[in-house]
Parts: sequence; C-alpha cells; structure tokens
Amino acid sequence: MSGGWWALLLFLAVGAALMAGFPVAFTLAGVALIFAGIGTAAGAFDPAFLEAFPNRLFGIMTNETLIAVPVFVFMGVMLERSKLADQLLRSMAHLMRSMPGGLGVAVMLVGALMAASTGIVGATVVTMGLLSLPTMLKQGYRPSVATGSICAAGTLGQIIPPSIVLVLLGDVLSNAYQQAQLQQGIFSPETVSVGELFAGALLPGLLLVLIYIAYLAGLAMLRPQDMPAIADRQDSHDGLKRTLLLLAGPLLLIVAVLGSIMMGIATPTEAASVGAVGAMLLAASRRQLNGATLRAVMRQTVLVSSMVFMILIGASLFSLVFRGFGGDEAVQAFLTALPGGRFTALLIVMAVMFLLGFVLDFIEITFVVVPIVGPILLAMGIHPVWLGVMIAVNLQTSFLTPPFGFALFYLRGVAPDTVATTQIYRGVVPFIIIQLIMLSLLALWPGLATWLPGKIY
Repeated sequence: MSGGWWALLLFLAVGAALMAGFPVAFTLAGVALIFAGIGTAAGAFDPAFLEAFPNRLFGIMTNETLIAVPVFVFMGVMLERSKLADQLLRSMAHLMRSMPGGLGVAVMLVGALMAASTGIVGATVVTMGLLSLPTMLKQGYRPSVATGSICAAGTLGQIIPPSIVLVLLGDVLSNAYQQAQLQQGIFSPETVSVGELFAGALLPGLLLVLIYIAYLAGLAMLRPQDMPAIADRQDSHDGLKRTLLLLAGPLLLIVAVLGSIMMGIATPTEAASVGAVGAMLLAASRRQLNGATLRAVMRQTVLVSSMVFMILIGASLFSLVFRGFGGDEAVQAFLTALPGGRFTALLIVMAVMFLLGFVLDFIEITFVVVPIVGPILLAMGIHPVWLGVMIAVNLQTSFLTPPFGFALFYLRGVAPDTVATTQIYRGVVPFIIIQLIMLSLLALWPGLATWLPGKIY
C-alpha cells in the first residue's frame, strides 16, 4: 500500500476517533503514534521523522506570537465577567426601544462590540443568549428571528479582530507562506504577520455587520409583527448619554489594541497585554474586580489556553506522521492536477473546511488542515492575507450551519425549553446566506481583504 493511502487512513482514523468523542489533543497524538508504529513495522514509515518532534515543541514554547493567545483569552474573559455586555445591551435596547427591530439591531451591535473585545465565539453566544433571548421573547420577537440574530452576532468573534482565530491563523499561515517560498527556491522568504491578518479582516468583518443590520432592518419593515417595537416612548436623552459613556471604555480599548498592532507600535503580544490591563481597569471601574473574580478569570484562562496548546502539540505530531507517510505530497499532487488551476483547488479546500467545521473546532482545523493545504495554495500564487480571511469567514459560516454548527449548540444549551431546536435552525438560514454572499464578494474582490494591509504595511 502506497504512502498516500496510509495518510488517508490516518486522516479517516482521526476523524472516526473524534466522532466517537475522544479528546481532540490526545486523539491527534495517539492515533498518529499508533499509525507510526504500524507503518514502521510494515516498512511504510521512517521513524526518523519523529526525531523532529522535540524541535517542534521547542518552537511552540519559544513562539512569541502564540503568547498573545492566553493574554487575549484573559482580556475576553475579564470583559465577560465585568458584566459589560449586560449593561451595554440594556442601554442600547432602551435607546432603540421605539424602533421596530431595535432590540435585534442592539443585539447585533453589542455582539460586534463583544466580538472585537473578546474574540471568543462560545462565550459571546452564551452571554448574548442568557442576556437577550428572554427579553426578545418577552417583547414578542419571533423565536427563529431572535435565535438567529444571537447566533450570528456571537460568531462575529471569528472574523472581527482581535480574534483568537486570526491570531492562530496568522502564525500557521506565516509558517506555510515561508515553506511555500522555500519550495519555490526563494531563500529569503517574506512573512505574513498577525497584524496584517487583523487589518485584512477588519473591512470584511465590518461589512458583514452592516449587512446583518440591513437585513434585520428590512425584516422589521416587511414583518413588524416578528420584531415589534416597545410601546414606551420616553425621552431617550439620558439613555443616549449612558450608552455613550458605556461605549467609551471598550471602544478606547479596541482602538488601543488594534491601533497599536496595525500602526506597528506594538506586537500582538504587547497589544494583548495592554488589552488585558485595560479590561481589568474597566472591570474595576464597574466594581467587578475582586479576588474571586480574578481567580475565576485566571482559572478560565488557564483552561482555554491549555486546551489550545495541547491541541497544537497533538496537531504537530499528527502533521509529522502525516508528512512521513507522504500525505502532503499526495495532497499537492491531487490539488495541482485538478482542472481549473488554483480556483478549483481553493474551491475544493474551502468545501472540505466547511464540512469539517461541522465536527471540528476552528482550532483543530487551523492546526491540522491549514499546515497541509496552506503551502500548496500559497505556492499557486494565492495572497496569504486573502486566504486567511477566506478561511476565517468560511469557518464562521460552518459554525452557523445546521445540524452541527457549534454556535447552535452553544445557544441550545442556554435557550429555554419553549424554543424548539428547529426554530434555531430556521433562524440562522438567512444569516448563512449572508455569509455565503460575503464569501462570494471576497472571492470576486480580493481587495476587500488586501487593500487595508497594503495601505498600512
């Protein structure tokens, strides 16, 4: 049996183990080691490939970009515990109470702001579900509209920087880009930074928010009974003042973090540290910072960061064994032989990632799939920032798609029993269509992702 078949069996075995419910990090490493042992006994695998594993671990330990991950997680969890979303949502809902669909628009705006502040999809969906869903249902919102809006708002953390997805993608794509250039005989390779990916994702992310809001506004005009206004029409001057005061803190924090990265003043890790300190100051200003809160935030940060890095270590071992079986060469031969060149290759890769998004988290896809296909696509001349933004939007779409979208499971876990799962599925369909339109716009006009990085860098 050729090495390509061994690599395919390895990939299928990992997928089967994950579907059976085994932990991701240990599945990637364990199945890879089992296949390495069987392959060595069968003469299909050279165990010398495993000697590179300690060097990979050392590379992970000394990677300064990856230090930004736990710091951004700390920043996001601290903002979540500061009850900022609760106060913002109440204030914006009060401000837009007399407008049909106003509560839905408020949910989308707060979701976008929390996405830019935390970058953690699960936390945003759960927080918005707990805070806004009971209120929306009480005000007479159609359950499918309410749940669809919350799921869509929560997944904005995938694409709006500073996103954990973009930090991890930036590091993986940088390595893939250098590898692609070395294969082409370029021995002074260029790099792609996390800051460039942040800049590339900013315009598509904001455009996506605007399209979401336009859809909700149009739906409120066509079907006001699905998104009724609140009858109270008191003076909103105090509400506007309160909202602006609440917005000032997080907006300053976002500008400080993103601005310092994009202007080259600070690295992502340094900017994340600024964000973490700023999140603590915001929590303190709301009298939410104490010993118990700090312990809870640090515990959650350690849990999330440990999961990310354990998956990264398992994925590193998996990719070594996959490469030892000649899997990367088999994938390259398959993609380069497709009719239609890089367009068809990109289409196939995006379709596979979309389907994998039903059963795998973005972390697994980023660490397992992107290192395999990234160098091949980049060697075909695809712009690395455009590819990274396309992958991020694609994964965001898969997070929304029934029946296995992660955002749907997050919301189902906190939604009341009166809301049927089918209503959640129906609610996200219009937003999935919007996501696919956004992907199509990015495919037709790569400048949406590449224009701003080109201007800044």
